Amino acid sequence: MNDFDLLVLGSGPGGQRAAIAAAKLGRRVAIVDRRNMIGGVCINTGTIPSKTLREAVLYLTGLNQRELYGQSYRVKDEITVADLGMRTQHVIGREVDVIRSQLARNRVTVMPGTGRFLEPNAVGVSSGSDHDREQKITADRIVIATGTRPARPDTVEFDDRAVIDSDGIINMERIPETMVVVGAGVIGIEYASMFAALGTKVTVVERRERMLEFCDLEIVEALKYHLRDLAVTFRFRETVASVERMARGAITVLESGKRIPADTVMYSAGRQGMTDGLGLAAAGLAADHRGRIKVDEHYRTEVPHIYAVGDVIGFPSLAATSMEQGRLAAHHACGEPVHELHELQPIGIYTIPEISFVGRTEDELTEAKVPFEVGISRYRELARGQIIGDSYGMLKLLVSPEDRRLLGVHVFGTGATELVHIGQTVMGCGGTVDYLVNAVFNYPTLAESYKVASLDAMNKMRHIARLSE
Repeated sequence: MNDFDLLVLGSGPGGQRAAIAAAKLGRRVAIVDRRNMIGGVCINTGTIPSKTLREAVLYLTGLNQRELYGQSYRVKDEITVADLGMRTQHVIGREVDVIRSQLARNRVTVMPGTGRFLEPNAVGVSSGSDHDREQKITADRIVIATGTRPARPDTVEFDDRAVIDSDGIINMERIPETMVVVGAGVIGIEYASMFAALGTKVTVVERRERMLEFCDLEIVEALKYHLRDLAVTFRFRETVASVERMARGAITVLESGKRIPADTVMYSAGRQGMTDGLGLAAAGLAADHRGRIKVDEHYRTEVPHIYAVGDVIGFPSLAATSMEQGRLAAHHACGEPVHELHELQPIGIYTIPEISFVGRTEDELTEAKVPFEVGISRYRELARGQIIGDSYGMLKLLVSPEDRRLLGVHVFGTGATELVHIGQTVMGCGGTVDYLVNAVFNYPTLAESYKVASLDAMNKMRHIARLSE
């Protein structure tokens, strides 16, 4: 008999949910993670710190209030790293306590340390690099949820001071006056917008023609406009040749010959799966060049009793989807019937201002030759938009003129990551734009934008129908 029914490697969102779901089903469960990393990268260096940092920036700079009180308005004139870190450490501490409490309440055994496969059903757990003292644990089923770390190109010499990756943000000694962000993906743009709001002169270098290619073009253009208003400079179709460290800062040299001096260079060059220390070969597994593990629709690896969930399996690499993957994997491992992960997964990008969407974009629908009508609501036309001082936000609905179903919902501005769930629910229930037209929303709210946008789309479709009579 094995020590546990289910053993989970990693306590991030995916690992937590897998462990708790199996425990709820009455299984003997253990979870392995480093003592100082309970909650995984999500809680300690990634999602939670970055989103808390964003809230601290918005509050201390008074950025959201400047429409009402003037461009010079600030809550605190001299904002320090300590000001930002205080809120971040408070939230991290509370979240770690919540996770420990949940695991204890569900009788999940927490094993501090790192794990590596010794055999397909056995893992060695050690608290340090000394494998002589590792404890051998056996389990019927094993879930790999070790997450990722920032990828570091071999050509760049990181010193965690002037040249850093996204993990280094929370350990910065001071807020830089100038910064180069290499990579205009989600993480790069999120941090670029935060530091720009703090007054840092930010330059974003991106080898592609545009940023956030998977987002609606109109929404991205709106974000780009606001970032430029915060003095962000964009260098698209540019590749970094080298980074020269100096006594004070670094110079980023582009292949085009441009030299960009800055106090700090932050690389956001994707993520690398944390699988190199797992001893996958002993389990009969292998990872790809980005450290990712291949799984099937049930999150099983090529070894049927071993599952993998979260960022370590690649796209979409979101905390929200990782949680659901962990739950579904645990249920399948325990022989419980489960549904597949719902195809409607919202995307939230915590830039300043924030972006969120669900469903398809205009470009995707056009390429697939799917007809659609657009309905738009702008926050400046809503009473709530005026009250909170957001004159730039917008909500866009993509509606099928054939059956009036929602094909996509795209939001830009205050509360975007919350608002998108209304559209997600209507889409998930097979609802049509008629529901939004006839629904009564609280007034004044930003949710009212759904009514305005749906009426806009309906009026356009009515106009076309009249012309066709």
